[in-house]
Amino acid sequence: MQSGLRENLLNVLAGKEEGLIPVLSVTQTATNSLMETTGAFWPQAHSSAFQMAELSLAAHTIGGLEAIRYPFCLTVLAEAAGCEVDLGTINRPPEVLSHPFAENVGKPDIPADLYDRARVTVVLETTRRLKNLAPDVPLIAGMEGPATLVYHLIGAQNYLKWALFKPDIFRMYIREATCICEGYAELLFEAGADVICLNDTVAGPETLDCLLFETLIKPSYQHFTHSIEGPVVMHMCGNTTSILSSLANCGFEGISIDESVSVAEAKSQIGSRTILIGNISTTNTLLYSTPEEVEEEAFKCLEEGVDILAPGCGLAPETPVVNIRAMEQARDKYLNFK
Repeated sequence: MQSGLRENLLNVLAGKEEGLIPVLSVTQTATNSLMETTGAFWPQAHSSAFQMAELSLAAHTIGGLEAIRYPFCLTVLAEAAGCEVDLGTINRPPEVLSHPFAENVGKPDIPADLYDRARVTVVLETTRRLKNLAPDVPLIAGMEGPATLVYHLIGAQNYLKWALFKPDIFRMYIREATCICEGYAELLFEAGADVICLNDTVAGPETLDCLLFETLIKPSYQHFTHSIEGPVVMHMCGNTTSILSSLANCGFEGISIDESVSVAEAKSQIGSRTILIGNISTTNTLLYSTPEEVEEEAFKCLEEGVDILAPGCGLAPETPVVNIRAMEQARDKYLNFK
């Protein structure tokens, strides 16, 4: 399926029942095979708009995914805000090395030219390139969520300590990070993105308990979704079952779940309040199994009620392309059976 992919995804995210179940990824899609085919390799593709566009497009043209998801990390805003970032290697994504506000309990001094710094401009230029290269294919721009940005700015120890013992300071940082994320999202939509995916694993129950999520994080999500004109989906790694019902009240058009979450349980938690995305195992199945086993797991996800079939997390660089393509083939076979 090629024509109508963008319209189909937007219809599904809007809750229109006539749409075909999309097969895509809201998390990172680069693999070694796609790098070799395109000549666009990590780490260079993290900082080159040309290479980022070529590599992310290949997951659609070669991998068969029905959307183009980019960039390939969750460090773009952190670097622009002053964090030192190691861009990684061909097999390892970028990571934050420094936390510039770890000693600062006052309002963070965020650079006024934040959106002109580091790789923000690269991602915006990638968006414009992809819009020209594939105008009918939906563009999913991934970005770190407010909690992840705070985590990077102040460090893991302060993130947990301040959430527990200095909640007012933590809220101040979350508000600041939410404003940064909102401004970036608006620029991405202006450049041509169709969907924003917030990735905010450190806001989930494997890092913060449910009460802290309700009081410190949820208001920022509601502010974000109410402020942004365009579809926004949320992805959290780990078992988010205990907060799914609350997440469904945040205004996200879709929620992407990790493989550790039961699709059936997730569907019962969120009902029809938002779209459920997921959750084929990226390690046990897509990385190490056969296309037949991918098909089997895809059938299970579809039978239990996912609205969009997708990996449960970012693809490992060694993931075989044949297994990525098997997701679309499984969707088609499933619908033919139906």
